[in-house]
Amino acid sequence: MYRSDLQHDNPELAEKLKALYALNRGAKMELSFRPNYLNLLQALDNPHLNLPPTIHVAGTNGKGSTIAILRAILEAAGYRVHVYTSPHLVRFNERIVLAGQQISDDMLESLIDEVMSLNNGADLSFFEITTAIAFAAFSRVPADIVLLETGLGGRLDCTNVIEEKLLSIITPIGLDHQEFLGDTLPEIAGEKAGIMKPNVPCVVAHQHSEDIAQVFKERGQSVNCPVYYIGDAWPFENQFRFSFKGKATGLFPRPNLNGIHQIQNAATALAALKVLDDILLKTITDDVIASGMAQVYWPARLQNITQACPLNAQQWDVFLDGGHNADAADSLCQQIHMWHHNAPKPLHIICTMMRHKDLHGFLDPLIPHASSITAIPLPDEPDSFSPEEMQAFLPDVTLQTAESFSAALKQITQSHDYGRILICGSLYLAGHVLQITGLQA
Repeated sequence: MYRSDLQHDNPELAEKLKALYALNRGAKMELSFRPNYLNLLQALDNPHLNLPPTIHVAGTNGKGSTIAILRAILEAAGYRVHVYTSPHLVRFNERIVLAGQQISDDMLESLIDEVMSLNNGADLSFFEITTAIAFAAFSRVPADIVLLETGLGGRLDCTNVIEEKLLSIITPIGLDHQEFLGDTLPEIAGEKAGIMKPNVPCVVAHQHSEDIAQVFKERGQSVNCPVYYIGDAWPFENQFRFSFKGKATGLFPRPNLNGIHQIQNAATALAALKVLDDILLKTITDDVIASGMAQVYWPARLQNITQACPLNAQQWDVFLDGGHNADAADSLCQQIHMWHHNAPKPLHIICTMMRHKDLHGFLDPLIPHASSITAIPLPDEPDSFSPEEMQAFLPDVTLQTAESFSAALKQITQSHDYGRILICGSLYLAGHVLQITGLQA
């Protein structure tokens, strides 16, 4: 939870969010089902035990995109879908989607008041309170399916109090949050594997190594969880195919999301639907899949925001991405290679990062591809790197600096005739850009 999270266009809600923000500032983060959290759920009549059928998603990268693809296809099939994701980009309401609509300000304010009253000052974290609010909302508004994203890890994540669910999904594992989850990929995978439950099928996305896949195989065997592994996905012009249950699938349309890595996320989502084919009441036909893929919306994931920027669209392309770790950098590099191959243009990067992120792990792979890198501050966020701090971490790289995103855009476009601009490094920066450009999150 950062200061950026407190922004809200509703002043009363902004004040209530400040109260949530202040709950345990300075306290050491704990991964556990703490008694105070369980007591709050009890006081709310255990809403987590009264949810619509739930699909639970953990992983390091691709969780949000996989959920967005699932949501689009399920809604195209006529399902009412609840969604819980984090963080939000512009407004807190993005975190809780009720039957296809972001939670209203009135309902959110009422639930904040209710949980804060029931909690009665007990020590709880922002994410514990937020999750309790989401569970309460999901239990009170009718829907057909819940798509539930873990916050951090899986085994002791506070979303993992749900025992009965339709399916678990684990997306690709990478290095992130090592201070909580472990220093190695197998250690991190072990934490994520904690969402795998007895007799609940689990779909595991294509992983970087057999060591990671082995963690999920062993967990599945130990808890009697049926595990389905996704083979690699490979693209064609406007379609893709992937390997599932050891066999190549038919051709599916690509999702309406930029980036070759989104094909793998789409493959994971489709595999999940295949596993659930005998359970879902409404048939997921090829036409439904095509309709859903065309409607997928997940902002700040290689999102083309050119039209929202004061630029000559014929000379400049502007893309916004919230990626902030080494695996995200790898995905961006794949897209950059594709850009260079299909439509070569000089690449200019605008970025900042949160101080606890691995600046070198993210930026080092991108630096060789960039004609310039402009470091900017993140307004009202003291936990982000300043441009001067970024330069100190990258003494061998000549960084440009600008006082704001708008100033960086102006500086780059006045110094160069044409090119491609990539804004990246932080979901909080992405949210700031969406807000000032007037785009919807």
